[in-house]
Amino acid sequence: MSWQQIELANVNASRWRNGGGETRELLAWPTADDWVWRMSVAEVAASGPFSRFVGVQRWFAVLHGAGVRLQVDQTEHTLTGSSAPFCFDGASATQCELLSGATQDFNLMTRQHQASAQMQRISGDLRLRTHSAGVVAVYSIEGETIVRCQLESVTVPAHCLVWQTLPAGVELELSASNALWMEIVQ
Repeated sequence: MSWQQIELANVNASRWRNGGGETRELLAWPTADDWVWRMSVAEVAASGPFSRFVGVQRWFAVLHGAGVRLQVDQTEHTLTGSSAPFCFDGASATQCELLSGATQDFNLMTRQHQASAQMQRISGDLRLRTHSAGVVAVYSIEGETIVRCQLESVTVPAHCLVWQTLPAGVELELSASNALWMEIVQ
């Protein structure tokens, strides 16, 4: 097994129709047009509504910038670069207000009833075990992130995503100054 890798700088940006930002799709499975799960990085330049995705679970994490205030179905959530990733229903009416200028954000979306996901922010050392067979991924936000899995070790540079499919019960060790860990089960 080996880790696959994609650097943010090597992904073309797509402008939003409303002009409020742009998205770089890092990975979509099985295809970009008909995905079951999708990972992307968004540059949010202006406050405004989020697009609705009916039947989709969304994970959202601020990577850079002062952060955002999300109003999801009338409930307010303030998220910064040190906040835990936030999970919400993609069908919810969601308004985004920038706290102080543009932000860069990580998004993980899964189609409900086809896949589920977990995401957590990592700062420091972490040992964990995969819960189920599925895809594991790490996005390094700042500095290098070291991922050790069985006898293999991979160094993930900043602004880079690595991933691979693993069976249940695999032990991993991560060392990061600031990274996101994701596990997707289908």
